[in-house]
Amino acid sequence: MLLYKLCSSPLLVFFLNPPLTFSFKPHILPKPLRSMASGNNQFPPQKQDAQPGKEHLMDPTPRAATHHYKPANKLVGKVALVTGGDSGIGRAVAHCFALEGATVAFTYVKGQEDKDASDTVNMLSKAKHADAKDPLAIPTDLGYDDNCKRVVDEVVNSFGRIDILINNAAEQYEAGSVEEIDEPRLERVFRTNIFSYFFTTRHALKHMKEGSCIINTTSVTAYKGNPKLLDYTATKGAIVAFTRGLALQLVHKGIRVNGVAPGPIWTPLIPSSFTEDESASFGKEVPMGRAGQPHEVAPAYVFLACNVDSSYITGQVIHPNGGSIVNG
Repeated sequence: MLLYKLCSSPLLVFFLNPPLTFSFKPHILPKPLRSMASGNNQFPPQKQDAQPGKEHLMDPTPRAATHHYKPANKLVGKVALVTGGDSGIGRAVAHCFALEGATVAFTYVKGQEDKDASDTVNMLSKAKHADAKDPLAIPTDLGYDDNCKRVVDEVVNSFGRIDILINNAAEQYEAGSVEEIDEPRLERVFRTNIFSYFFTTRHALKHMKEGSCIINTTSVTAYKGNPKLLDYTATKGAIVAFTRGLALQLVHKGIRVNGVAPGPIWTPLIPSSFTEDESASFGKEVPMGRAGQPHEVAPAYVFLACNVDSSYITGQVIHPNGGSIVNG
């Protein structure tokens, strides 16, 4: 009786008169995710012979941006310094910061990353907020204190202050045994990966006020270890400890310090430090079964940089790593 009454409604008859047919479409991943997860390899085999790696030579080019990202003026009026911002995660972070309204300066290695740096300046210029100043690219070797001071001084002379410091520069080399890691190599990796964090931070702090923040790029290797990247892994563990200790030191000044520990992300570090076969299969081991793209990591930095979003967070690390479970 109930069915009859329902079907006797002219409105419902209008919808039910045609034969009821249903079609189910399989869930389709966005193209970046689908392409990375297809076939036996993640990427075409490739190898670059020197570090720092060059993003413009990679196939496919890492994705620093996505049209799915919707900026919301989270960083309008802020000045951000991103070390190693010419490519990879640094480029994606700089781009998101520009979209959110920040004035962005970044560092790169002169003579080796010139094209990547130029490409990033163009990218940031197109994304620049009306109230922001033009992006600034600074060539340097961050492994030395004087160079880090010069970088900070140039940013402050150009923009007056630093509100957000992203310590991100890094290099890595494979080794089958600790016996292969000699003193010059160990010093080189530590200078770039952790000395530069101390140096840049200590000079930047003179120009940072309450409400400023520091975000350090560590790695999943700090939590899981990596037998082929022993010196790199040690620096990333040091960055975690540095982040926690510095957060406690600066909390009373109203400056928050946090970290991001990416998993396998497709950046120039990969073809410049791994073999062709390792680059081709890079990222397959994580639960999501693929490497991440830089644009998938950058929003974590936006979240930590925005005082509205993360005002009660300091001394913590976010883990965009494709599903690897870490206790840290």
